[in-house]
Amino acid sequence: MASAVKSTRLNAAILKLSGLFGGLQATGILCSVIRAKLVAVWIGATGIGLFGIFNTALEMLTTLSLFGLRESAVRTVARTPQAEIPLVIRIVRRCALVLGVAGMLLTLCLSGVLSRISFHDNSFTWAFALLSVIVLTSVINGGESAVLQGMRRYRKLALCSMIGAVGGLAVSVPMFYYWRINSIVPSIMAYGLITWLALGFYREKLEPGGEVVSVRQTIDLGKRMLSLGFYLTVTGFVGNAISYAMMAWLNNYADTEAAGYYQAGFTLVNRYVGLVFTAVSMEYYPRLSGVASSARRVSTFVSNQLFMLLALLAPVVIVFISCSGFIISLLYKPDFAVAVPFVVLAAAGTVFRGISWCLAFVILARGDGRTYLVSEVSSALISIALNIVCYIHWGFLGLGFAYIAWYLCYTLIVSAVYFHRYRLWINRGFVPFGIYTAAICASAAFIALMWSPLAAIPLTAVSGVVSVRILRRKISR
Repeated sequence: MASAVKSTRLNAAILKLSGLFGGLQATGILCSVIRAKLVAVWIGATGIGLFGIFNTALEMLTTLSLFGLRESAVRTVARTPQAEIPLVIRIVRRCALVLGVAGMLLTLCLSGVLSRISFHDNSFTWAFALLSVIVLTSVINGGESAVLQGMRRYRKLALCSMIGAVGGLAVSVPMFYYWRINSIVPSIMAYGLITWLALGFYREKLEPGGEVVSVRQTIDLGKRMLSLGFYLTVTGFVGNAISYAMMAWLNNYADTEAAGYYQAGFTLVNRYVGLVFTAVSMEYYPRLSGVASSARRVSTFVSNQLFMLLALLAPVVIVFISCSGFIISLLYKPDFAVAVPFVVLAAAGTVFRGISWCLAFVILARGDGRTYLVSEVSSALISIALNIVCYIHWGFLGLGFAYIAWYLCYTLIVSAVYFHRYRLWINRGFVPFGIYTAAICASAAFIALMWSPLAAIPLTAVSGVVSVRILRRKISR
């Protein structure tokens, strides 16, 4: 009885948190859309291009500098006894500062190289040099965010992200209007600095005069965290390299427009449908890390999470499929409609993405870096092979089928790890629910492709009713 009550409370908390972070992500996306529109109107395509170049470089440098600290620190904080958390927080902050300074210096050293690679001259060396400051603050932000997530301070984390998104937009608008093309780098810096200030203000407070952290303690714990971080960094690099290789191949095999349509469709599916994953992961990963040593608790928790995730995901996927044409026209231009078949099929494929996502987090929670690296690299190689073969034969429709096949293969890979390597299980009741979810999303995609995306709208009501019943049963049993 006590276990059932605890599970019910957890389900209610997950649902509430999913709404909180789903709304937060929606706000962040709205701010991004408004910013993109203003840049397009006041600065033009050149401004959009500069934003893309600088943000891509910044993301790459920040990811490299963080060295997987955020994910490994969440796991470490979540698994640490309450009495030892202050010590761990001090070590995480010290590691973040060291990595941030190293990342800033690396960016300064590479600023000329980055300018030549991006613009074929040294004219933007100063811009990349200025962004080195944001690399530093972003790495520090990663450490603070990991502490808040590991300690389950979700409201603070949500508030900081909200302040960064809204505050960055508010400060950027007058910059865009008055400085035009010269506002690109300052606006990026404004967003990074506002987020840093918010996290600094709301960060977890420690009692003054606490335990002094020795260099040896920092090295010992830092080494354990960054050993997992090494595998995460290599995995991220390989994933980015495969994505770049796919874009380069598509650009050469077809043309730049085809590469742009693919990138737009992939971003839509992974970012907007992915809101559900981002919202759920905030609670899921730290709690899973806390019980990772117990096979029974992990199996129960994963089974429960699969039910919750697919119940939330199914209506979102069907609404997205039904409105795919409208969404693409709204956010891009009507000629991007060529990507609709890819978007529709890829959205249906997120069912397999959700299942594999839940299982893959178990590998991270256990700190099994090598297994995570092998599974992710295998997945990346499968994805590019499927994309190339399917695009050659069926174009953008083929890319949609490739997306589904990719995540089906990835689900099989992580399932083998979950069931055979870790000897874990899943509640049998999930199997018929998983089949139903895949079937109704596939039906919506079939209707959208054979007739019209809007023709799939009636399935939204069906999936909504079933999902509400599932969620009510989970939070009231």
